[in-house]
Amino acid sequence: MKTILRQHVEEQFAQEIEELKKQDSGHRPPNWLMSPRSVLTYIMGGKLKNGFEVSPKYIGNGRLIEIAVATLTTDRALLLYGLPGTAKSWVSEHLSAAISGDSTLLIQGTAGTSEDAIRYGWNYARLIAEGPSEKALVETPMMRAMQDGKIARLEELTRIGSDVQDTLITILSEKTMPVPELNMEIQAVEGFNVIATANNRDKGVNELSGALKRRFNTVILPTPDTVEEEVTIVQQRSASLAKTYQIPAEVPALQEIQRIVTIFRELRSGVTADGKTKIKMPSGAMSTAEAISVVNSGVALAAHFGDGRLNAADLAAGLVGSVVKDPVQDKLVWNEYLETILKTREGWKDLYRACKEINI
Repeated sequence: MKTILRQHVEEQFAQEIEELKKQDSGHRPPNWLMSPRSVLTYIMGGKLKNGFEVSPKYIGNGRLIEIAVATLTTDRALLLYGLPGTAKSWVSEHLSAAISGDSTLLIQGTAGTSEDAIRYGWNYARLIAEGPSEKALVETPMMRAMQDGKIARLEELTRIGSDVQDTLITILSEKTMPVPELNMEIQAVEGFNVIATANNRDKGVNELSGALKRRFNTVILPTPDTVEEEVTIVQQRSASLAKTYQIPAEVPALQEIQRIVTIFRELRSGVTADGKTKIKMPSGAMSTAEAISVVNSGVALAAHFGDGRLNAADLAAGLVGSVVKDPVQDKLVWNEYLETILKTREGWKDLYRACKEINI
């Protein structure tokens, strides 16, 4: 039997979802698996009345998740907005799983996304043979979500061209999708809504029109407030990914994760953790997701080419690659940070030397 590389979250956390449904006594909106309060518990974690522990999927301000869930009970769509790596896609996926039991109704936004990817397409062989008919229609995730009363996910909305973005206006305002070729329309069933994600740091960002913005309630997901919060996120996600990919290494030492998170936070904010020294900022986002990637890369190196224990040399390669996106500008920023901050920091000499050994 083939092993699935990454299960959908509704499969990974099926036990939690089932337990929440059993214990749920709140009002469930039409076609929702559970009440809004139970959706919040699923996302933020907590202990149920029977003692069952629900793991936290998002570590941060619970009020933001409350606003997101409440939005999805109304006729407004939800836009999760923020810097890259602030868990927008992660939250979107889990909200869809908890509300609809299906996180797979996904449209990935790119510069090449066309109207057909959002509305519907055609089976051209059948179209030529039989002419226009419902059987010749190719359903998109958006169309299926409307027909089944589920949540449709639209990733990287601002990567899509403005003319294609505006295809959503009729869907979001009228809750219908016209099919003029067949003189018909697809009407949304109760429970249908859209969760879109967007960030303002990517090249090629297309601003949303005012008409489209009015159809969304925007929730901005911030970077983690504290070092401790970010360390916990990196720790949990790294452990989860290492288990998924069956990497035969020890659990990363907390100290190593703290060092990576500290570096990322300093470069992201432009000031050292003690607030005494200003530093230049690299061109990259230096997000929590990137920090998780650095730790996972280091764990893989330690497992396959080391003694299984994550150390400075294992972290250095991924760290330098994350910081130096621009080989000219970022290289200067990184070298200055190494010489003025890491070199002088007590207990960090091993990481300084490991980073200097990497020729960039």
